[in-house]
Amino acid sequence: MEPFVKLTGLAAPLDRANVDTDQIIPKQFLKRIERTGFGEFAFFDWRYLEEGVPDPSFTLNDERYRGASILIAGRNFGSGSSREHAPWALGEYGFRAIIAPSFGDIFRNNCMQNGMLPVELSAVEVDRLMARALREDGYRVTVDLESQTVTDGWGFCARFEIDPYRRDSLLQGLDDIGRTLELEEAIDRFEAGFLASTGSY
Repeated sequence: MEPFVKLTGLAAPLDRANVDTDQIIPKQFLKRIERTGFGEFAFFDWRYLEEGVPDPSFTLNDERYRGASILIAGRNFGSGSSREHAPWALGEYGFRAIIAPSFGDIFRNNCMQNGMLPVELSAVEVDRLMARALREDGYRVTVDLESQTVTDGWGFCARFEIDPYRRDSLLQGLDDIGRTLELEEAIDRFEAGFLASTGSY
């Protein structure tokens, strides 16, 4: 997966709490066996009216947020079922970082396994970012994983915490499988020694 080090990008606000994974990617789109092709269905029930036309009242349909790579969301984002399709859909939609006061635990882990950074800030800090994203055209935010900070051009600066193992994996662009493959030679040596000691081949 692509390493995540530092991202400066357009921020899009989604001022809703308890957005669950079924709202991020509705269940009717989970029949695909590939890991791709889900971006066009992200937030489908909110993005489109029954006629299949974009709903102008949905924030992310606003042209001001086209091309956004950072999503600012409400508390408990990504709650609900454990579907990994949710970060796949968000990633294909264009997001690489999500800032919220809290996340669903499984969703948070799935994000980091797919090169997406979930950033947990205080509710007050998220409210400040949300207000600016709603008010200011072209509002851009910088998420720096090395320094573990979120900044903007308006003097905002907040630090976030992240598990050191996950931080290092994101910086290197490694998921759990990639981490395991780093130890491939040691695993091969162990297996060879084990088979030799037991006489099993």
